[in-house]
Amino acid sequence: MSGGNDGPLAGLRVLDASTILAGPLVAQVLGDFGAEVIKIEHPGRGDGMRGHGLAKDDQPLWWKMIARNKRTVGLYLGDPAGAEIFRKLAATADVVIENFRPGTLERWGLGYDVLSADNPGLILLRVTGFGQSGPYASRPAFGTLVESMSGFAHLTGAPDGPPTLPAFGLADSIAGMAGAAAVSMALFQREKDGRGQEIDLDLLSPIMTAVGPGVIYADQLGVDQQRTGNRSLNNAPRNTYRTADGHWVAISTSADSIARRVLTLVGHPEVIEEPWFATGRQRAQHADLLDGYVGEWIGARTRDEVLRAFEEAGAAVGPVYKPSELLEDPQVRALELVTTVDDPDLGPIRMQNLLWRMGRTPGRIRFTGRALGADTDAVLGDELGLPAEELAALRERDVIR
Repeated sequence: MSGGNDGPLAGLRVLDASTILAGPLVAQVLGDFGAEVIKIEHPGRGDGMRGHGLAKDDQPLWWKMIARNKRTVGLYLGDPAGAEIFRKLAATADVVIENFRPGTLERWGLGYDVLSADNPGLILLRVTGFGQSGPYASRPAFGTLVESMSGFAHLTGAPDGPPTLPAFGLADSIAGMAGAAAVSMALFQREKDGRGQEIDLDLLSPIMTAVGPGVIYADQLGVDQQRTGNRSLNNAPRNTYRTADGHWVAISTSADSIARRVLTLVGHPEVIEEPWFATGRQRAQHADLLDGYVGEWIGARTRDEVLRAFEEAGAAVGPVYKPSELLEDPQVRALELVTTVDDPDLGPIRMQNLLWRMGRTPGRIRFTGRALGADTDAVLGDELGLPAEELAALRERDVIR
């Protein structure tokens, strides 16, 4: 993304002391929209995200994206000297993001009481699996565990198959976007009274919300939703269907008018007159019949023919893409949902663009993820004022990198 406007958060300083994956995503979003993000990493290990996913020429590709717009500082907070440096950095920051086990910052002398005494306007976002309190607070947790506990896995998969986990960091990603919203709310409140605050973000809450009304169903009706595969209890036809040339498309008929158009298109307008066709939930009880009609029609045509016919009929359909196909989609290109960024190691690389498009303050990707400690001297020396000999001594002791 090009342009000189760094976004609505220009002038905001964020310390990202978090690791895999929700916290770093919060910082990525804030950085995309103009915040100056300083990534604090263990000087020896770095963020584990550096070792996640595929690499090209020994360059971790996911890191290039998740650490974009972040300057990197190698700093060991478990050493008193490192903790003191972090405290000084936090005094210059607007937001600190961390995802250590509850009590870890306090053990290092970096609890919110200490940090906010130096900087009353500081916002501290604390990301954990299960929150800062409660019987599970001290448990190690990853997104997989809360994807399981939230009801997502229970609802995902074929009715006669096992619960199914996502093939990507779903819970962390949802929490990351929720965390960016939470920080924005805290910043808005700070505009009113000048005071910062702690934010306790667990991974479980956002995905529980995303899963939908299962909790209220269980509470009020004593009903647990069950797996339905690619079908829905709320509408039909709703499924994935294979085309004649071996591709897949997805259909949803959440709107009754769309359902009528789909069945007319596939040559079965007679079912529209059935009393049960009037609502999505009633149609879902006849999913076998409707899927048969739709699947037979789609199976006799190529993907391009199906997509063109649905578009002409004003019916809703979407291709099941592989990432390589997504890169070439005309709508993705028109909205620049994927953008090209120059990387010093790999040259031009494509990655997902910013999450939304703002008319006056659009934000931008200024640079890709950097090497561990690439900005340590600039941040600690030039900006924080630590003398070169002190930096050398700290580096000798592996407190910084």
